[in-house]
Amino acid sequence: MKNYDAPVQTAIVNVKKSVSIFQGAFAFGVAVLLGACSSGSDNDDNGGLTPIPPPAAVPFQELIDQGVTRYMGVYSPSTTTEVGNTLEHTFGAGDGPLCLTGTPYTMATRDSGSEALLIFLQGGGACWPDLFACNEYAGDQLPLPSRGLLSEDASKSPLAGMSVAYVPYCDGGLHSSDAEYDTNGDGDIDVYHRGLQNLSASLDVALDIFPAPRSVILAGVSGGGYGALFALPLVSQAYPGVPIEVINDSGIGITRPGDPEFNDDKVRYWNSGAFFPASVEGAIPDGPPTILLNWQLQEDPNIRLGMLSYLQDFVIGTAFLDIGGPAFESILRPTVADVQSANPDRVRSFLRAGSDHTFLGGSLSTSVEGVSVFEWVDAMVNGPIENWQSVADAPSTVE
Repeated sequence: MKNYDAPVQTAIVNVKKSVSIFQGAFAFGVAVLLGACSSGSDNDDNGGLTPIPPPAAVPFQELIDQGVTRYMGVYSPSTTTEVGNTLEHTFGAGDGPLCLTGTPYTMATRDSGSEALLIFLQGGGACWPDLFACNEYAGDQLPLPSRGLLSEDASKSPLAGMSVAYVPYCDGGLHSSDAEYDTNGDGDIDVYHRGLQNLSASLDVALDIFPAPRSVILAGVSGGGYGALFALPLVSQAYPGVPIEVINDSGIGITRPGDPEFNDDKVRYWNSGAFFPASVEGAIPDGPPTILLNWQLQEDPNIRLGMLSYLQDFVIGTAFLDIGGPAFESILRPTVADVQSANPDRVRSFLRAGSDHTFLGGSLSTSVEGVSVFEWVDAMVNGPIENWQSVADAPSTVE
């Protein structure tokens, strides 16, 4: 496993602030188009959350002003290949979407004809100078999986039948990064943290193929869960006024507590600071992500948030944050309680005892308080909404 032991010699950060398709007439045109579309799918029921007109203030305007949409509308796939009932969209090399070591980036879509759209962000570790433990290749995550939440079998996934935009993860920076580095000082770039380009290009493909869904489900697992926090403002801008159900599996944004230097260093290294509102004190989490989550929910009333996690998740709590399971649980529980208390009609949680990691990639039969992941997600997305309730196992015993 590669490790960056030597200090970074040269950093090249490529930021394009002038390009965005989500301003002015375009956003208005999309809103008009959304208002004109009609229902025609069995999976269009969004659990009782009725589309409402966008608020007078544009959601996430501060982040737009800070540049988070700078790559929207910039890149198009160089090739599109039919693979079974999916399309794989590959972007060429150069100044655009790339994986960590410079290999091509590919995402996939599956058009079922549904007016409900599932945007699924894959996970797979993280990389920074002291740690190299992340997916490096998009191709390893293809073809589009057919298990777990992405299964087309209605007995295995409550979202079967929905159209899908599948976003592999290979930037090492939680889908948010925008920096390039020459790590050995030879004058050549050898690390490409282009998560924001990859994410933006993937959403552009989704917007082109699925221009007017009646509801959007934004799901992310592990690093893709953290990525969902960053993707949410872009999705909100892409589909204004459309209900967005965020299903965050094991990546709700917890950072290392009491170590702002550690947390800020990752934001600087990945050049992802634009995703944190400068006007909000504490937006970059110092342990609990409560402030950031509450701010996001306040920005767009069309958002509902479901959070799933193991109470002492080893991968996040120990392998990446290095705080251990008990400390992770001591942050997790009050975080979900505080966010739900501040947004009682729009937030629920699913907390399972143990140190395992993620739920949505395999069988959805894992249960808490007699409620399975399948049933919990089904109630959130398809209703009846009164069946969507927070469930939690008892606090873990510290040995």
